[in-house]
Amino acid sequence: MNTNKKIVITGGPGTGKTSVIDFLKNEGYQCLLEISRQVTLEARADGIEQLFLTDPLLFSKKLLEGRMQQHRQSEALTGTVFFDRGVPDVLAYMDYSGDSYPEYFEEACQKHRYDRVFLLPPWEDIYTSDNERYENFAQAREIHKFLEQAYLRAGYDLQEVPTGTVEERAHFILKNIH
Repeated sequence: MNTNKKIVITGGPGTGKTSVIDFLKNEGYQCLLEISRQVTLEARADGIEQLFLTDPLLFSKKLLEGRMQQHRQSEALTGTVFFDRGVPDVLAYMDYSGDSYPEYFEEACQKHRYDRVFLLPPWEDIYTSDNERYENFAQAREIHKFLEQAYLRAGYDLQEVPTGTVEERAHFILKNIH
């Protein structure tokens, strides 16, 4: 029997997810980190500058496999486990880009369930781009809509996290996980 609570923190690029996850991790919570940068960096090491742009389906398959692996890994943990993005994020990005994907992507969303999903909204004041984040702020707002749709389609009630300091946002999530 599973004795943990799986909590996803998601949102478009540059919404502060990783900062909140890092804060929670530093507070002693179990956190499973975002894997898209790792997939991107591994592809670069193989000579592919932006795998998501070069082969979106392959990139998404690697993300899906990684997120399903994180979900399985979390089964061995007890207490609250935070995820920096969840399985439905993969579908949201594929939908955003207009690319099709196999039916098992949708099935993976139903097989790998989370207890709560917190959505961080686009926030221009903190948005920055970098070598792994190629989207501009307008695109980040659009991705937010696709994330919301993917999680709703997968049957989740989303809790939007208000803007504020990293600590305020983390405390909002902690207060609302039950």
